[in-house]
Amino acid sequence: MTREGLLGRIAIDPEICFGRPCVKGRRVWVSLVLDLLASGASIEAVAKEYDLADDDVRACIAYGAEMARYADLPLKESA
Repeated sequence: MTREGLLGRIAIDPEICFGRPCVKGRRVWVSLVLDLLASGASIEAVAKEYDLADDDVRACIAYGAEMARYADLPLKESA
C-alpha cells in the first residue's frame, strides 16, 4: 500500500476522541497503537487486540513518521 493510502486510513475529527488522530471509523488512537508497538507488541498482536487490519497499524506508523518530519520532540541528551 502507498504512503498516501496508509495515511488515508487515519482520521482527525473534533467530534471523535477529542480530535486526536484515530484509525478511520474506529476510536483507536494512533498514539495508543504507537505506544504498544514501542513497548514490543507486534503488528499482528495490536491488530488482533483492537480488531484492526494490519494496514491500519501500518497506517499509524506512517502517520507517526509523517509527524516526525515536521515536529521535533525535545529529548534529554544521552551521556
